[in-house]
Amino acid sequence: MKGTIKTLKENGFGFISSESLNGKDLFFHGNALVGVAFNDLREGDMVTFETEEGPKGLNAVNVQRV
Repeated sequence: MKGTIKTLKENGFGFISSESLNGKDLFFHGNALVGVAFNDLREGDMVTFETEEGPKGLNAVNVQRV
């Protein structure tokens, strides 16, 4: 899937916005990043990702900057 970094939080997580998710924001943790450090991401960056069911719902995993 493709999306855009919507929000980044200082404690190492953020949210991705994707049209594929019908307007819902998708949580991701810095541990889910591939090939990029959390501190190198910026809001508005385009990313690709996969989804995985977590304890609190759907999460983004294997997040890579495009």
